[in-house]
Amino acid sequence: MKAEQEKLHKVIEDMAAKVAKDIPDGSIIGLGSGATVAIFVRKLGRRAAKEGLNFAAIPSSLQIQLVAEQSGLNILSLKMIPKIDITVDSADQIDDDFNVIKGGGGALYRERVLLRAAQKSVILADETKYAQRLCKPIPVETSFFARSFVYGELVKLGGKPTLRLLDKGYPFTTENGNVIFDTDFGVVEKPEMMRSDIVDVSGVIEVGIFVGECDVFYRANRDGSVQTFEV
Repeated sequence: MKAEQEKLHKVIEDMAAKVAKDIPDGSIIGLGSGATVAIFVRKLGRRAAKEGLNFAAIPSSLQIQLVAEQSGLNILSLKMIPKIDITVDSADQIDDDFNVIKGGGGALYRERVLLRAAQKSVILADETKYAQRLCKPIPVETSFFARSFVYGELVKLGGKPTLRLLDKGYPFTTENGNVIFDTDFGVVEKPEMMRSDIVDVSGVIEVGIFVGECDVFYRANRDGSVQTFEV
């Protein structure tokens, strides 16, 4: 099992390096969050240092901002969001129609803004994140004030919401000051309709279902291959 994990990790690094190699010099890059994006950022930083290139970034979270700073990328003002050339992000799950569940790291609100603002959006994921249909719990970012109401409405929609907690039992709080319900709806047959129904609930800030918002998907496979899907 450990050997398989190490092999897959190596392919993820190769995938990240492949994407980093194709980023044009001078690009403004939106950065999602998570381990895979962190690998990409480090690869990009090494390329910039080696080739004397200049990349600027707008991170979705403090976690990825620290990685970007350590990798030598310039961090831009949020005023530059409309100028983003490409956003690179990861995913918690991707279905056969390239609908996506995101938000495991809690940055779903900012990630959606960066994906939508970019001229091109890219998702990096390994084969374990791909499934025929979305079925993982859906992160629902909610204002703390409305959490009890939102909980009840999610139950009415057929969900089983669980308030995301930190290891010591305190509620996880997003960088926007909100809480997250990880909500199990089972198999999501109609992702766009599900997202619409949840967004319509007063007090919901963002929903971790992404439909038609990403242009290119990269898939790292255990056999050592990296597949590319343009949608």
